[in-house]
Amino acid sequence: MAEYGVIGVMVMLFAGQMMFLQKTLMGKLLEIENIVVKLIDRWNISDERAERRYEKSVAEMNQITDCLHFVKGRINGRGS
Repeated sequence: MAEYGVIGVMVMLFAGQMMFLQKTLMGKLLEIENIVVKLIDRWNISDERAERRYEKSVAEMNQITDCLHFVKGRINGRGS
């Protein structure tokens, strides 16, 4: 009878340990998931900033090109 009691206690301790490890690991996984989500959000914000910077530089280059074409047209118009 005592042997069954000891086996029961050992099974309960093992089950308790498994439950503790599961809760601990799930907590860590949730922390990692939150970190990854924040990292992805940060990358998205960084990409948006880079895209806005690129669009501004393209707009400035277009303005410079327009001015250059205007000056080129004026020079070619006077030569005739």
